[in-house]
Formats: sequence, structure tokens, C-alpha cells
Amino acid sequence: MSAVNQGSTSAALRRVVWSSVLGSTVEWYDFLVYGTAAALLFNKLFFPGFSSALGTIAAFGSYGVGFVARPLGGAIFGHFGDRIGRKAMLTMTILIMGFGTFLIGCLPTYGQIGIVAPLLLITLRVLQGIGIGGEWGGAVLMVIENVPNEQRGYYGSLVQLGYPIGVICSTGVFAIASRLPEAQLLTWGWRVPFLLSAILVGIGLFIRLRLEETPAFRQVQARQNVAKIPLLEILAKHRRTFLVAVGLKLSEIAYVSVATVFSITYVTGYLGMPRSAILNGILLAALIELFTIPAFGWLSDRYGRKPLFVVGCLFSILFAFPMFWLFRTHNAMVIAITVAVSVSFGQGVMFGPEATWVAELFAARLRYSGASLGFQIGAALSGGLTPLIASALLLWTGATWPISLYLIVIALLTLTATSAAPETSRQSLA
Repeated sequence: MSAVNQGSTSAALRRVVWSSVLGSTVEWYDFLVYGTAAALLFNKLFFPGFSSALGTIAAFGSYGVGFVARPLGGAIFGHFGDRIGRKAMLTMTILIMGFGTFLIGCLPTYGQIGIVAPLLLITLRVLQGIGIGGEWGGAVLMVIENVPNEQRGYYGSLVQLGYPIGVICSTGVFAIASRLPEAQLLTWGWRVPFLLSAILVGIGLFIRLRLEETPAFRQVQARQNVAKIPLLEILAKHRRTFLVAVGLKLSEIAYVSVATVFSITYVTGYLGMPRSAILNGILLAALIELFTIPAFGWLSDRYGRKPLFVVGCLFSILFAFPMFWLFRTHNAMVIAITVAVSVSFGQGVMFGPEATWVAELFAARLRYSGASLGFQIGAALSGGLTPLIASALLLWTGATWPISLYLIVIALLTLTATSAAPETSRQSLA
């Protein structure tokens, strides 16, 4: 174990890891529950003046706003995370995220207050984006700056479990709510998943308050080496590393956005399948990722980060067309398995080691800002816009082949970033 890690006892390490996982789960639940609602209901509740297709595009546009706000959260909390510390920022982000999600559940709809309703919805979505933009980097650093160097990939991947657990919780709650009669679902049923966030935030906040600052940041403070303006230093001296961090994010989030968020609308609206057909697939994919994400993180410790990304990019290229061919079988089981395979290999194989690799690219004094902003800009460019672009391409052409080509181009961009990135699995964080 390195000098950075020597102060961590096994009990303290377990507390740090599971505190970060649980806190990350709360944040992802809050963020993802919006995506499910946007795909299923928000075109009717907040954008009813449009046609069905245009209303869906508008709803996905509001979904994308949260991704656009994520870099702002990464910049703000990354700055103070590198200046003040990781722990304080994590307490603030979970409060911001929970506050925004709970208020969405309280919003009046377009039918009640008109155009003000979607404006308020977008404002709260921005608040959600700022919260998760600051959350991810802090949660990852709390873990990887406390664990042995040779196990960073595995432990870093455990923080990523917040995503599939958040998917299970958000999709599961909406799957239950979707059993309500349509009238009840559109009046009060859709609000319940958002209001439940208050309970999760209370649990997450209790956990976060028990954490201690990381050894790596304490060393930066002890050496009086705290960066004055981390972001400016990154952009001035580490632009190439920053662009690599952005590029590593692009493909996996584009793939999972199509396979889960966009596919809800495509399978239910365009193919006329019941909601359960796609929701069951998303739940199956999330359950499988509970095992595959840590496995891919462990493999990255053994074989390196780069080989996992190469495999993920190649799969994303080869499966871009077959994914839609399999959707068009109209077979619920085939659709569910297709979603599970797409998510596990189009996202999970890269998502597992990604948190650790992006963080390893930057020195401790710049790590919160560099990792957070690189990750979140990649998410904004690819994840936030992909459902909107996919919906627009389908409306424009009436076909899915342009969406498949889009996924291939994005995968090639990430493959380029992978080639340019250094292999960091054997390097010390000290």
C-alpha cells in the first residue's frame, strides 16, 4: 500500500467505499428518475401543445438540459473540492440534488399553470445537473485516494454501481406506478418517484457526514500545494489530458442513452410494444451490471484500463446496427436481452474502469476539477444530446440506420481518445 493509503484501516476503508456507493446511488436515482419520466410522461404533462413526436423531442430536450448543467457543477465543486476538500463538497451536492428532485414532484403541470410549468421543470433540471456534476468526482476520489494502488480499478468501479442501482430503483418505482390507470398516473402517480427522493437524501446525508477527508488531499494541504485556480491550470498546462478525459466518456454514455432512455420511446411509441417490454429489459441490464461493472474494474487492475476500452469501443461499433434489428423482432424477451447485452458491453465494459482511469490522469492537486469536468463535459456532449439527436433522426428519416451510424462515429472518437491516453493502472497516486 502506498504512503497515500497507509492511514486507511480495513474498517475505515469499507466505510468509505460503501458510503460513496450509497451516496452515489441516491444521486443517480434522482438524476435517472427524470429520464424515465421524460421518456414516458413529460411530453403529455409539460409539453402537450406539440404533436406526439415533437413533444417527445421537447421532453428529451429538457432531459438534456441536466447534462448540459453537469459541467457547471463539475467546475464549481471541482474548484472547491481541490481548494477545500472532497468531503464538504459531497455533503452539498446531495442536498442540491435531492432538493431539485423533490420539487419536481411538487410541480404543477402545463394544464394547471401553462408555459410556466415547463420553465420551472427546466430550472429544476438544471439544479439536478449541477448536483450530479459535482457529486461524481468527489465520490470517486473519496474511494480511490484511500485504497491500495493495485486495487484502484476494482474499488473505483464500486462507486459506479450507483448507476445500475439507481436505474433499478428509478425504473422499478416507475414500473409499479405504470400499473395505475392512465388518469391516476398522469395526475399524482408520476409524482411519487420524485417525492421518494427525500427519504433517500436523508439516508445519504447521514452517511456522508461520517466520512473523513482523503489522505491524498491532506498531503496536498500539508505541502501547501493547493492549486489557486485548478481549472485555469488544467486548461493552460494539461489541455491534452483534459481532452482525453472528455473523449473517454463519449461512447459509453451515448450507447446507454440509446439502449435505455431513447429505446423506451422507440419500443413503446414507434414499435407499439407495451411499456413492460422495455422496462423489463432495462431492469435486467441493471441487474447484470451489478456483477459486470466490478468484474470489469477488477480486470482493469489485472490487464490495464486501455484493453477494456478497446473492447468496449469495438463492441459498440459492431452492435450498432444489430441492436435495432433485434428491437424490431417485436419479441419482448429478445428486446430485454438486447438491452441487457447493449448496456453490459456498450457501457459497462468501459464504465467499470472509467472512474479510476479518468481520475488517474490528473495530479492530486487538480484531480477533482480535472476528473469532474472532463467526465461531465463528455456526458453533456454525448449523453445529454443523444436521446434528442436520436429522436430527431428517427423523425427526419423514419429509420434507425442514421442512429446506428451516429453511435459508430461516437465510438471511433472514444477509441481515438483511448489510443492517446496513457496506461495508468501501474502508477501510484502519491
